Formats: sequence, C-alpha cells, structure tokens
Amino acid sequence: MHLIQEEIGIPKIKTVKIGENHVIFTLTPLPPGYGVTLANALRRVLLSSIPGACITGAKIEGISHEYSTVKGAKDSVLDMMLNMKLVDIKKLSKEPSWIILDVSKEGIVRAGDIKTTSDVEITNPDQYITTLEKGAKLHMELRVEKGVGYIPATVRQREETIANIVTLDCIYSPVKKIRYDIESTRVGQMTNLDKLTFEIKTNGSITPEDAMKFSANILQSYFKLFNEESIVVEPEFMSDINTIMTKQHEEDQKKPAQESYTPIEILGFSPRTLNALINGGIGSVEQLSRCTESKLTNLRGFGRKALGEVAAALETKGLKLSEE
Repeated sequence: MHLIQEEIGIPKIKTVKIGENHVIFTLTPLPPGYGVTLANALRRVLLSSIPGACITGAKIEGISHEYSTVKGAKDSVLDMMLNMKLVDIKKLSKEPSWIILDVSKEGIVRAGDIKTTSDVEITNPDQYITTLEKGAKLHMELRVEKGVGYIPATVRQREETIANIVTLDCIYSPVKKIRYDIESTRVGQMTNLDKLTFEIKTNGSITPEDAMKFSANILQSYFKLFNEESIVVEPEFMSDINTIMTKQHEEDQKKPAQESYTPIEILGFSPRTLNALINGGIGSVEQLSRCTESKLTNLRGFGRKALGEVAAALETKGLKLSEE
C-alpha cells in the first residue's frame, strides 16, 4: 500500500444496496489519483471479463434463416431473435444446454414460457418474445452457453456445425450498468485525498458484490506476474496492511466507549423543571438516571414537586433515580 495510508488509515469500503442486484460501493480515503487508477482498472475488467450466459442459437420449426416469418406470429424471426438477446440467464455449468419454447395458445409469449433445464434459470421471465394469433404455434430449441465477453453472430456462423440454426450475437456479460465518481475528501489537514464511488448493476446471474470480487482477483493475478517471488522493493516507502490494521485496532481499544445521549426534552418536563436540570448540567436521560434524589434537590429551583415529576417521567421509560 501507499506510504500515505499509515497517516490516513486503511481505506474503508461501504456497500449500499439501492435495488435488486444494484449496489453502490464507496472506498475512502485514497491517496491522490488512486481513485481513477482503481476505478478504470476495475471498470474495464467488469465490462469485459465477468462470465455470464446467453442464448447463442435457435432452431425454429420450419425456419432456416432469420429473415423468415412464423405464420401467426406478430414479430418476424429477426425481431424475435433481438428479443431473445434480452433474456437474462443464469447458468451453472459450462457445457451448452438446450431449452425449449413451445407455445400454441393465443396471446403474448414471454421468456417465462421457456422450459429450462436444471442448470439454467431465467432471471427476467417477463421479457417479451412475440405475440401469437389464434391457431398459431411456435416451437424453438434454444441453445444456451456460458462464456466471457462478446462474440458477433458472423463469427459464430463460420464455426457453426448445426444445420438450420439461427445464430445470435453472444453478449455474455451479466453487467448492466457501471458508473463511478471520484470526489475530494480530507483526513485531518490533508484535503487532496480521493473518495471513490462505484455503482454496479447486474442481471441477477451474479451479484454486484461477487462481480467486484471477481474483478479484483483477475487484476491481482496479473499484477502478481511482475513479482512472482513477492520481493518488496523500497520497503521503507510502502505500507504493510497488517501493520496498519494492528495499529488501528490498538488505537480503537484505547478510545473510551461512546456514551449514549438521549436529550431530556423527550421526557416532557415542565419549563421550570427542565430549566433547573439543564442549568444544573443534566442534559440527557442517561445523566438524569445516574442522579440521586439528594443531588437533584440541591439544584437551584428544583423542589419536591419537580422531584416527583422526574420520578414519574423516568418510570414511563422503565428507569429510576440512582440510590447511591
């Protein structure tokens, strides 16, 4: 780690879920310039290297190419294939799987009508495929594969070995959205530090948290190639994360436990009683519950009537005055 981390501490990661499979990560504080350094590297890996699954080909009964039409279907085969590319799929195994779309009823056909296998799950079953008229039927065998990145349909066609199959562009990436912001932050007198905010949304086949872990592991594996023997160069200008963590833990242990503070205003005292307590330096319910009757009666402007008011108010909170 950068030497500056010994002064500002280890960067902390905060995770906030803003929706299903939609997370915002915040990493701070970072040395100047490290926000964009980390963000660019992670973003490129997230966009190009996260494994996912998609429909790569379709065998349609009575159809040999994508420029055909299915009798009774509102959409052309080309439009149906474009809709198929929007079907989000989670696949467990790496080997190709075949799933079936067999519909013979009038109405809208959605991704949820596809019959899947045990290792395939459709995460957006409401995705529109087409609309069938009365008496029409649609039978498709859909090939699902797991992979990485993007492969155009033209490349798949040259390698295809199955006859009469309509090939699709392979968009394997399960990442739907990536956005990052870098802001300035401060620690003590250092005002030029970085705060990195990273937003990730996936299609549900992998969580944003796991996608981030995968990306970090990919980058780490490449960085290790430059230092396979783990030799530390110029160690006096680098920080050891374990040393920093130990130091922070020791400092946290030395800090006094923070006391709860509940304002006494919530007890609903009369103005006279409230003023007497505040003027006597008692501003919280916790402080009040540690007071004895003799201490309160010695306060200026605090009498027996106020004492009864305090006892009754504390009782509503399950508390009482100290007896010591």
